[in-house]
Amino acid sequence: MKVLTGYIVKEVLKGAFIAAILLLTLFNLFTFSDELGDLSETYGLKEIFYYIALTTPGIFCELVPASALLGSLFILGAMGNNRELIAMRAAGLSIFGIIRAVMLAGAVLVISSILIGEFVAPITERFAKNLRLTAQNGPVQVNSDYGIWLREDKKFINVRQIIDDHHLADISIYELNDQQHLQQTLHADSAVFLGNQQWDLNNIKSSVISTQQILVNKQEHLLWLTSIAPNLLKSVVINPNNLTFVDLSRYINFLKKNHQESHAFELAFWERIVSPLDTFIMLLLSAPFIISVKRGVSVGERMMIGIAIGMGFNVVDKLVGHLGLIYNLNPPLIAFIPCLTMLMLALYSVKRMRD
Repeated sequence: MKVLTGYIVKEVLKGAFIAAILLLTLFNLFTFSDELGDLSETYGLKEIFYYIALTTPGIFCELVPASALLGSLFILGAMGNNRELIAMRAAGLSIFGIIRAVMLAGAVLVISSILIGEFVAPITERFAKNLRLTAQNGPVQVNSDYGIWLREDKKFINVRQIIDDHHLADISIYELNDQQHLQQTLHADSAVFLGNQQWDLNNIKSSVISTQQILVNKQEHLLWLTSIAPNLLKSVVINPNNLTFVDLSRYINFLKKNHQESHAFELAFWERIVSPLDTFIMLLLSAPFIISVKRGVSVGERMMIGIAIGMGFNVVDKLVGHLGLIYNLNPPLIAFIPCLTMLMLALYSVKRMRD
């Protein structure tokens, strides 16, 4: 039985790997097409290919459930058509033995996805973001941690809150002199984008620092000329999908401690927990379907079935997530609803096969 189990695991992993390559190629082609719209002298084809390569690990982690579903449908379907499954059952391997072997393959996929998602994808995503923004925005360099940090020439800007595309809050600007010593600090309660690289700062407190004294000044309004535009700030906002599990947990605690909105990050946190279960559920759903389907069903039909199931689950998952954010619903509940719905459907399919 170990030989048969190992054979099924190896074949399902092979099918999932092929499906992942095909899906990654398709997604990267769409990304390449989108990036061509931003083609410029500083952001050329070389930078676009680097950007696509750096974002590939993160996309792979998102595609693991769909790849597992398509790979298992293809491989188990081929085994069914070639009467291999019948031979395995005749040799003593039960239906649940076949499903167990498929789940073992899923465990390998899940472990690989977790390792890449925690230790590789966040790093490459940050490199990709910095590469793209630096190429497109010239002198502006980006470093994001808690709050948004940007560098423009000798100025370091920290934005704590982005209210919307044209309104900021809690802005601090630190300016260095030629000797890299701090010569001026400025803090504004809010800022409004006026267009033409101009921001209107409100309720400003500034300090000019020298070796002899510190001069403090307060103003109600100040015109701030900068190359930092709203689209750049929108691009460097912390993306919950680009944080590791530990960093995401710490950032949620940081937001709560500072009385800031954390609902989207909490939902991303619970979706990260649920994500490995999605792969197992996709495999559990595919196994009884293939085993019970009539022999002779074409590869194209199986692929269409897999695509329909995967797309349906993804649409429902995104829809429920957005509804949860709009109506401020409980994040764990919203994260588990699609997963548990598919689990019940999979268990019902297994039960029907057993009956």
